[in-house]
Parts: sequence; structure tokens; C-alpha cells
Amino acid sequence: MKNSILNKIFITNDSIAGAILRLPVGIILAAHGAQKLFGMFGGYGLEGTAQWMESIGLAPGFVMALLAGSAEFFGGIALILGFLTRPAAAVSAFTMLVAIFSVHASNGLFMSNNGYEFALSLFAITAALAVQGGGKYSVDKLIVSKLN
Repeated sequence: MKNSILNKIFITNDSIAGAILRLPVGIILAAHGAQKLFGMFGGYGLEGTAQWMESIGLAPGFVMALLAGSAEFFGGIALILGFLTRPAAAVSAFTMLVAIFSVHASNGLFMSNNGYEFALSLFAITAALAVQGGGKYSVDKLIVSKLN
């Protein structure tokens, strides 16, 4: 089973670095997704997020809001658990690239100007997780140990 597709999806290293990266980023992403999808934590919810996305040229707004919110919320939950870390991190990294180039790039680097520094940090972390996997304390590690 070592070369199965499942093994390739779940394979990870035995480092705790994955958990150190996954937990805070997972919490941040899940919270941002909850803002977009459910209006939690001061967010606009799906309808408000859809209107905003339409206003910046991401159309259809409802679909884009649903995709971005779901990627962040469900991807964040997956990262917290370390379950399907590589695919969740890859989708999250892509989502951050979209945020950088569609929302923040024209404002420069710094967050004080609504710049891209925060999204870039999340991109770097999720890209690293997509490469290395969830690490020692992840559901992925447990699954791969059962597959082999």
C-alpha cells in the first residue's frame, strides 16, 4: 500500500512543526471562513460577502463567496485536525493568492494600508504545509500508519 493514492495524500513527516503551523493558521482560516459564510465574528455572512465580491469584480459573487468561505472554514477545520492537510493547505494557499492579487496587492505590503502582508504570511505557511503535510500530531499521520 506504500504507493497508493491514499498514502500519497496522507503521507507526512514525524515533526511537530506541522502542528505548530497548522493550529494557529487553522484557527485563523476557520474564523475568516465563518465570517464569510455565517456572519460570525463581525463578518458579513454569505450574502454580504457575495455583494462585496461582486463589487470588486469577483463574479458571480455568491459562488465566489461560497468558494472562498468554504475553503477558509472547512480548510481551517481540516488544518486544525491535521486531516487531509496537503489538499486543505493547497486550496488555502490558492485562496490566499487570490486574496493577494484581487484585494490587497494594489495597497502595498503593509496591513495598515490593507496590504498583502497577512495574506502572504498565510500563503507561505499553507504552501509549506501542502509540501510537508500535517506532521506528527495529525489525523493524517494516524491514517498513514494504518495504511502501511
